[in-house]
Amino acid sequence: MERAEKRFLAIFEKINQSNVSKEKLKKLDVVKKLIGTSNLIENSERKISYMVFIGIFAYMVYFFMGLRGDDECFLEFPFDTTKVFRGPVNCDICINVTTVDKINNVSPDDFDKNYASIGKPVVITDGTKGWKAVDYFSFDFFKDLYQSTGNFADIKLECQFFPYKTEFKSLSDVLNMNPERARFEPGSKPWYIGWSNCNDDAGKILRTYYHRPYFLPITSENIALNWIFMGGKGSGAHMHVDDVTYPSWQAQIKGRKTWKLAPPPECMHKCQRMEITVEPGEIIVIDTNKWYHQTEILPGSISITIGAEFD
Repeated sequence: MERAEKRFLAIFEKINQSNVSKEKLKKLDVVKKLIGTSNLIENSERKISYMVFIGIFAYMVYFFMGLRGDDECFLEFPFDTTKVFRGPVNCDICINVTTVDKINNVSPDDFDKNYASIGKPVVITDGTKGWKAVDYFSFDFFKDLYQSTGNFADIKLECQFFPYKTEFKSLSDVLNMNPERARFEPGSKPWYIGWSNCNDDAGKILRTYYHRPYFLPITSENIALNWIFMGGKGSGAHMHVDDVTYPSWQAQIKGRKTWKLAPPPECMHKCQRMEITVEPGEIIVIDTNKWYHQTEILPGSISITIGAEFD
């Protein structure tokens, strides 16, 4: 998160040093819209955050519309512009939220009212009760699964794959790694990866090992596309915010994973960071489109997490 803030401030400083006048920035439609709809100028600290975002939005639009008279640019591309152009978040999701609750035996109505509907993160400690996945999911399970469904050598290219800090280019590369590395034996390179399952045959088999989380409201639809994350101690995802459609649940099938949560930048003056460790068998529910999040796998068993969005 600190890195993102430094980048914002660096970009804003470069805008100040450029030849783009404030008058021209004020004329941009995106600036007019932000001024008209934003409530971020209530105190001096909020004004800084507001101007940083104004600067980024305005310069990006200014740059891409070709309003500069020269070819020199000071922004390095590509980077994820969807994070820059996301809409401001209502800080009600994090005001007075200081810890991530751990609960069990919760009714769908209480889950929806106290957590899902207001965007408050929560961990359901008995979320995977009755799931066979807890006993069966492993590296070898997924290797055998994709071999048996006939897509091991050429898993669909349109399936999203996250190599994180590894050299792997695809899920096939991961499942073909040498056994010593797969078992995280001493001297082996660490690894952590994630993928979306878009293999229909594999998906049908996967869903026989788990079912819709019991706490989801009846009116809530569980999105069929599953996400799976797997890796060893010390690895995990960097601090980021997602660009998906709905909030999600993520079940910790094996291993232990610590989640570090941070409010969106526009809420940092009134909200705080949190940290929670998710144990095997627990499910964390979070709107990853709004909460910045970072994960780290703790020492012990391989970490396997499976999740999906829900509306």
